[in-house]
Amino acid sequence: MNRNTPLSPSPVHEVSHRVQSAAQLRARGVTAAQTAAQCLPGGPWQQLLPGVYLLHPGPPTNDDRVHGALLYAGRPPAGARRTVPAPSGPGYGEAMVTGLAALSLYGFASAPTVIALHRIDVLVPRTRRLRSTRFVQVTRTAAPPRPQRRLGVPLAPVERALADAVTALTDASTVRRILTEAVRGGHCDPVSVVRELNDAKLLGRAHVVDAVEALLVEGRAVAEAGLYAMVRTHGLPQPLWNVELSLPGGGSLGGVDAYWPEQAVALELGSRSARQEHVVFAAERERLARLGVTVVRVSPKQLRDSTAQLSVVLRTAMMAAEDREPAAYVVVLPR
Repeated sequence: MNRNTPLSPSPVHEVSHRVQSAAQLRARGVTAAQTAAQCLPGGPWQQLLPGVYLLHPGPPTNDDRVHGALLYAGRPPAGARRTVPAPSGPGYGEAMVTGLAALSLYGFASAPTVIALHRIDVLVPRTRRLRSTRFVQVTRTAAPPRPQRRLGVPLAPVERALADAVTALTDASTVRRILTEAVRGGHCDPVSVVRELNDAKLLGRAHVVDAVEALLVEGRAVAEAGLYAMVRTHGLPQPLWNVELSLPGGGSLGGVDAYWPEQAVALELGSRSARQEHVVFAAERERLARLGVTVVRVSPKQLRDSTAQLSVVLRTAMMAAEDREPAAYVVVLPR
């Protein structure tokens, strides 16, 4: 067979991506025998993974390795009814990149480049019976999350990718760096990261616990910086920062992150788990509301994504104070 002649009525050089699965090649009319012949020593193709081929004789690039890993993990399970994929279709199924490889593709500076990784972690449904092979590490989950797409590549959400990365890491400084970057870079908030680490049963590891403590401190600092910026950028009155409210005769009413005494408006940054926030914040809000104090709760995510909307909420609460009964006198102390 002349390797310079087209292998099918739709020549392979028209394929949009140079990494193709066996099913995609068959859809273009390329037989298994023709594929094997192209992959002979010195040939123009090579087998990248089982059932996945690199239509180029050189080393695979980052893009080739990621695309190949997803094609391998996304192939139909054995015995399943096979549908012929479109020749240019991705063929990823429910597979998505996770772990350090996903963090690298999200742009984490603390994660190595994909090409430098010994493996690419790919998340698939638990029902898949797929073996890890070569540079692909298969991770199974009972409840696959909704993937995020970057340049067409399905990635596990940052929180899940972090948990899968931490599972394989034993170096405390590396764990701390990637968790800190996740919050500092605005990828996610600390509560969601801790929840995912807990679900993965990683909070029993000493080096992970230490990193989580640093993460919560970092998350708090980032959220406070966002709060200061919101007040300054949107021209809100300067509040009293980080204060404790109490009754004149004693009895704490709780701490708040910002308090406007003239309008009796308090703001609290959400930093607890969802259940704790629902129970604790509801009690604090009810107690302060009886005294005429309006409490606004702000999550770190809202500070990242909706500062203009939050500034309107706060300004509206301050304006509404003019129509309310004067608030009871409360003592304000530094926290």
